[in-house]
Amino acid sequence: MLAGKRILLVIGGGIAAYKSLLLIRLLKTAGAAVTPVLTRAGAEFVTPLSVAALAGEKVHEALFDLTDEAEMGHIQLSRVADLLIVAPATADLMAKLATGRAEDLASTLLLATDTPVLMAPAMNVRMWDHPATRRNLAVLQADGVRFVGPEDGEMACGEFGPGRMAEPETILAAIDAALADGPLKGRHVLVTSGPTHEPIDPVRYIANRSSGAQGTAIAAALRDLGAQVTFVTGPATVPPPAGVQVVRVETAREMLAAVEAALPADAAVMTAAVADWRVANQNGQKMKKDGSGKAPALEFAENPDILASVSKGPTRPRLVIGFAAETEQVVDHATAKRVRKGCDWIVANDVSPATGIMGGTENAVVLISAAGAEAWPRMAKDQVAKKLADRIALALQNS
Repeated sequence: MLAGKRILLVIGGGIAAYKSLLLIRLLKTAGAAVTPVLTRAGAEFVTPLSVAALAGEKVHEALFDLTDEAEMGHIQLSRVADLLIVAPATADLMAKLATGRAEDLASTLLLATDTPVLMAPAMNVRMWDHPATRRNLAVLQADGVRFVGPEDGEMACGEFGPGRMAEPETILAAIDAALADGPLKGRHVLVTSGPTHEPIDPVRYIANRSSGAQGTAIAAALRDLGAQVTFVTGPATVPPPAGVQVVRVETAREMLAAVEAALPADAAVMTAAVADWRVANQNGQKMKKDGSGKAPALEFAENPDILASVSKGPTRPRLVIGFAAETEQVVDHATAKRVRKGCDWIVANDVSPATGIMGGTENAVVLISAAGAEAWPRMAKDQVAKKLADRIALALQNS
């Protein structure tokens, strides 16, 4: 996929800039040509000499470089690449692009290009969670900018949480996906996956047996068809796929907020096994036995209906697909659910313990639509994902 491709790599300021050197090596090994652009802040962490040595090309740093402007110019530089990558993408660089500021070479290139842009954010967890950064993220995603990461982990500052730049191998997979010429190129698809955890007290929670394997496989299959995938996942037991925008959540209410922030999208595939109920009287301290032999009384409140909210909301995707995990009357229950939720398709399966599907590697589904029920044979979950992704691509092409 990368052989013969030209990548324009903008290296922002941050300790994660050292990963950009590893990324350059991976890109070169894959056959891509890398044109590096180093910001003033980026040069505080990696040197122009090290970047140039690995890229095998001149490092561009200044907007008003007389030689560059005479020979190529920042406009031409921004348009000769097949893909622009910003790694690390700092909060400052995201803000500049989101608000249309062009005050240095990097920001000017990003505004002057009509080439696809992929950003790998890296910043302190509080900066990533700040409302201003979240607003800028939403604006950029709506403008078609792709994102990979950030990942959870320990920060250089000692804090822990989302904000670590994705690993170079993960960014490379995202580059492959961004350059893919599949039928979903240019489409944004939202995928939810995994269970939700609804806390009882600080150490206990209500959950289900969903592994997130099917949702992960679907996200990967959509990515392979060229889609820009936003992957909102609960605490699944399988890792998320590379090359997609991962948003991690715990509870149903957090998942709803993440889903709403990810819209608009061309399609939504709601595979997550969202808890229907949460504990209304959640205890702030660990609940202990008192010797009476009586279990504590738990009061429950209904969780938001994420699938119905998306299907009936003001930013409804063109295609909304729900999932129904049933233990009896699979087709009847799923057919009624499709009408009740207002979605286009329901992918239903029997998760009775005897099937081994819940948490297993295979699935047997029935695709429910307005046209009726279509039973698929039992197959590996990645095969189910590929078949569903192909159907999604066909539906979006014909809509």
